[in-house]
Amino acid sequence: MPSTATEQRQAVRVAARPYALLVEDEAPLVELIRYNLDREGYEIATASDGEEALMMIDERQPDILLLDWMLPKLAGIEVCRRLRGRAATRNLPIIMLTAKAEETDRIRGLDTGADDYMTKPFSMSELSARIRAVMRRIRPALAEDRVVIGDISVDRSAHRVTRNDVEVHLGPTEFRLLDYFIQHPGRVFSREQLLDAVWGSDVYVETRTVDVHIGRLRKALLKGGGEDPIRTVRSAGYSLNAG
Repeated sequence: MPSTATEQRQAVRVAARPYALLVEDEAPLVELIRYNLDREGYEIATASDGEEALMMIDERQPDILLLDWMLPKLAGIEVCRRLRGRAATRNLPIIMLTAKAEETDRIRGLDTGADDYMTKPFSMSELSARIRAVMRRIRPALAEDRVVIGDISVDRSAHRVTRNDVEVHLGPTEFRLLDYFIQHPGRVFSREQLLDAVWGSDVYVETRTVDVHIGRLRKALLKGGGEDPIRTVRSAGYSLNAG
């Protein structure tokens, strides 16, 4: 695990990036996509078969899923169907990647729940554009520099937060916590989930640390007036009221 303050900060920065899961069994394509998306600021994880993908999603839900149709053990189309049947992953952005170019296949993929469908071979510039389009449509909080939820406004590029037009001063960790909540308004996160997403899974931090930083975030947001936007769910965790 990171042993210095610099390494810990680096781990946190990586954890704060949008998280993409690529499910693909063609090694050269995996490396090509991984390289390009990493350059664009995504945190990338990979799975080589459908069963592994489902296990990884159970452990940590990605912000977007790039899913090959023809996979070992469990086909991508079945992975998509199962994810759409679960409440927790019903709205997970999914782009299917496949060599199946027939119109009937594209229709089947979209009807199963894919948000977009790309036929191999494709250019990385087109894939990047499709990812941005899906993210803007389904997860606008990840695609925009300035996001507004209720009376709270977050400007990522300026690292500035306001509430009811009053500037809210946050420390780096509180800012990352708020940014993560805003990406998923109304969703309840356990302390362990927040630790993995905001601090990083490679950094050892006690779960009670989350409570401390939630308290600081709550206190700062209340200075901007209005009701407490952070909801504590007993035995479950925390969520940001959607407004």
